[in-house]
Amino acid sequence: VGADFGNVVEMMKDRLGANAYPVQYPLGEGELFTGVVDIVERKSIIYQDEMGSEFTEGDIPDALKVKVEELRQELLEAAIEHDDDLIEKYLGGEELTNDEFRHCIRAATIKGVIFPVFCGSAFKNKGVQALLDGVIDYLPSPIDVAAIQGHLPQHNETFETREANDDAPFSALAFKIATDPYVGKLTFFRVYSGSLPSGSYVYNSTQGRRERVGRILQMHANKREERDEVFAGDIAAAIGLKAVKTGDTLCIETDQIILEAMKFPEPVIAVAIEPRTKADQDKLGSGLAKLTEEDPTFRVHTDPETNQTIISGMGELHLEIIVDRLKREFNVEANVGRPQVAYRETIRSRAEKIEGRFVRQTGGRGQYGHVVINIEPSKPGTGFIFEDKVRGGVIPREYISSVEAGIRESLDSGVLAGYPIIDLKVELVDGSYHDVDSSEMAFKIAGSLALKNGVRQASPVLLEPVMDVEVVTPADYMGDIIGDLSARRGKVGGMTERGGARVIGASVPLGEMFSYSTTLRSLSQGRAVFTMEFAHYEEVPHSKVNEIMAANGGTHRRTDNA
Repeated sequence: VGADFGNVVEMMKDRLGANAYPVQYPLGEGELFTGVVDIVERKSIIYQDEMGSEFTEGDIPDALKVKVEELRQELLEAAIEHDDDLIEKYLGGEELTNDEFRHCIRAATIKGVIFPVFCGSAFKNKGVQALLDGVIDYLPSPIDVAAIQGHLPQHNETFETREANDDAPFSALAFKIATDPYVGKLTFFRVYSGSLPSGSYVYNSTQGRRERVGRILQMHANKREERDEVFAGDIAAAIGLKAVKTGDTLCIETDQIILEAMKFPEPVIAVAIEPRTKADQDKLGSGLAKLTEEDPTFRVHTDPETNQTIISGMGELHLEIIVDRLKREFNVEANVGRPQVAYRETIRSRAEKIEGRFVRQTGGRGQYGHVVINIEPSKPGTGFIFEDKVRGGVIPREYISSVEAGIRESLDSGVLAGYPIIDLKVELVDGSYHDVDSSEMAFKIAGSLALKNGVRQASPVLLEPVMDVEVVTPADYMGDIIGDLSARRGKVGGMTERGGARVIGASVPLGEMFSYSTTLRSLSQGRAVFTMEFAHYEEVPHSKVNEIMAANGGTHRRTDNA
C-alpha cells in the first residue's frame, strides 16, 4: 500500500505551511508503482527491474498529459517570479528552455520560497537516481551558502569563519560514530575547509586532544574505497580516532576553531533492561557503551535507588531497535521491562514517647541501648530534621550521634513498601544506658527500631512523583488528549495557543506516563509532542496504595484514617 501523492502534497501545504510543488508525478501507486513523470522535462521514467537500477525514458502517458501540464504551469509560475533575469523573457511570451526552468526552480529553492517534491520507493530503490540529480540541480552547493562560522576554543564570543576552499585551514565536523566488526570504530566527518591526508594528525578542538588519522575511507553504502586525501565538501570516514564523539570539531592545532555542534533532543521514554543470563552481564555493559557512543539520542544510566539499568531514547521503536541490535551485533539476550517508579513514604500525624530498645545478653559483655523519641511530619521538601532534647545525661553525649545515624539509615527503607521516608522531624527526648553493656552500635540499632515503631504509629502514607507535562497538539485532537490525561489521573492546569497549535499543561503521576509517547502518537496521528519534568511528590490515592504495596512486597496496610 502506497501513499496518495496528491494528498501528501496538500498535507505539506496545509499542516507544514510549506510551498510544496511537485517536480515529478508517480506512474501508479503502491504495488502498481512503475515509475515517475519528470514534469520539467515532460518525459516518463519507467523502471525495468524490481530494485530500480535499470530504467528507460519515454513519452508521458496520454491519460496524464493534461495533469502534468497543469502541475508544470503551477510550478513555473511559483518559481519564475524569484528569478529576475528570466521573468522578463517569460512575461514577453517566450517559452523557457528546460535548463532555464531548472535555473528558476533552483533560485526559488535556495531562497526557501518553494520546496520541490519528488516521489519514489525507498523499499524498491525506485526514484533514487532522479532524486540525486535533483539534489545537484536544485539545492545549494557549499559555495552558494555563507562560509561556516565557529568560535575559538575558550572564547565563545570570538567568532571565525572557514571558506569552502581546499587552500583554507582544515576544519571538519564529526557527525556520526559507527562500530565496524572489521576495522573497529569509524568516525564519519564532513570537511568544511582545507584538506586532510591519511596518516596525518588532527586536533580535536572540542576536547583539546591531538589524534592521528590512520586511514580514510570513502563510504558507498555497503562498499568502501580507500582515499589518500579528502578535500573541502567531502564526506568520509576515519579509522584510528579513539576519543572523538559525535559533534566534535576536527582542525589543525595551529589554526583552531570549534564549529557549531549538533543539538540532540532529550530522550522521551525510558525502560529497564537486564541480561537474561549471568554470561550476558559483561557483554551487555560493553554493548550498551558502544551503542551510546554511536547514538547521541540513546542514554544509559543506573538508577541509584532501584539499582536497575535504565535505557532511554526517542521512542519505543528506537529502544526496540537497540535491543535487537544488542542481540544481532553483540550476541546479548536481554529482558526489557518498565522501570520502577521512585515512590516515597512519609507520615501525616505526630506520635509521642515511642520507645526503641535493643538488649542482648550472650555471655560476657552484652548490648544495651534504649531511646525514646517523638516523631512528626515536617514541611514538604525539608527532608529529615533531628533534634536532641535529652536532659540530665540519661543518654551519654557520645551515643547521641549513633542514635541519629541509626535513624538516618532506617529512613532508606519505609514500613509500607520499603521506599525511602522523607519530610519528618524526630525529637530524641529520653532513654537509658548501661555502664558496661551500652555501645554505639546498640544505640544505633535502638534508634532504628524507634523510628520504625514511630512511623507505624504516625499514619504512614505512600507518595508518588508527579510530573509537569506539556503537550503541544493541533486543535483537532485536543479533546481526546485531555480525556486521556484525565484517565491517567492527570490534572489539566491550563490551555494556551502557540504558533497555531494548542498547548495543554497538566500534572500527571509518573507511574501513569509509561507508554504515553505511543498513545499520544496514536491519538494525534503522530502530530502531537510532549515534554515532562519532575514537579513534586503527592499522596497516592487509596485505590492505588495496596496495588503498589503488593507489587513491592509491602505488608503494612494503611488504615482508613491514615
